[in-house]
Amino acid sequence: MIPFNKYYNQFNFLSISLVVVSLLFLIFKGLNFGIDFKGGTLIELRSSDTKINVSSLRENLKQMNLGDVSVKNFGNQKDFLIKFENSDNKNIIEEIKKSLDNSFGNNFNFRRVENVGPKVSSELLKSGIIAISVALLLMLIYIWIRFEWQFSLGAIAALFHDVTVTLGLFSLLGLEINLSIIAAVLTIVGYSMNDTVVIFDRVRENLRKYSDIKIFELTNISINETLSRTLITSVTTLLALLSIFFFGGEILKGFSLAMIFGVIFGTYSSIYIANTVLVRLNVSQKTIIKEED
Repeated sequence: MIPFNKYYNQFNFLSISLVVVSLLFLIFKGLNFGIDFKGGTLIELRSSDTKINVSSLRENLKQMNLGDVSVKNFGNQKDFLIKFENSDNKNIIEEIKKSLDNSFGNNFNFRRVENVGPKVSSELLKSGIIAISVALLLMLIYIWIRFEWQFSLGAIAALFHDVTVTLGLFSLLGLEINLSIIAAVLTIVGYSMNDTVVIFDRVRENLRKYSDIKIFELTNISINETLSRTLITSVTTLLALLSIFFFGGEILKGFSLAMIFGVIFGTYSSIYIANTVLVRLNVSQKTIIKEED
């Protein structure tokens, strides 16, 4: 049996440190919001000339006073993804085409053009925050009804840890936050909760079964009894996500990376956050019986 409970204090300190550092990054550095949330224009280009590179393309676009311009290869050396701030010029796309044709010849195929206005982007950001908040609230209510309030606090603490640290990493690395990342965060919430509920079910069963064992030892027994299921689920999920990250293309990189972080943190928090809350609150068989009565 692996002595997970032996390291409760050490990992609790690590988790608190990670959450504090993540909050500091989120407050002082903030998140790198994409076009979905701050508005702008996205263009996907394909070049027929292999000599055209990111640097030359970026220099050409900067001369057009487009504001903050981002240019990067998209999938291969011939595909480019261009992002820039909103422009009041309604003919800006035509002017970009003309400028590129004059500088590089008629070598570009505009495969996709997307525009997001500031009003739409602010509404999307607000909706994303509401979606995450509602998900956390509903999870809190579900666990409260399904188990007891102590279990509910443990589950929410784990979810708060997972979401905060994942967003903190995105802030640290300067990775773009878009709608797909919001979808990933909501998926992380569901994944982490599912993992936590499996362990909580076993904890409650063992509370009824072993009346003479304290919660400190009992959580360790429960974690070990569900460990094979936890590892199988986590490893198989990670294998799929790693495949998406390496072979799924540029669009799916952010989503898959957020999910990889979430699965790792979700598995960790189910063991060292959710269960340690039960230990700190000294949950016992009397607590379960009292709640059920």
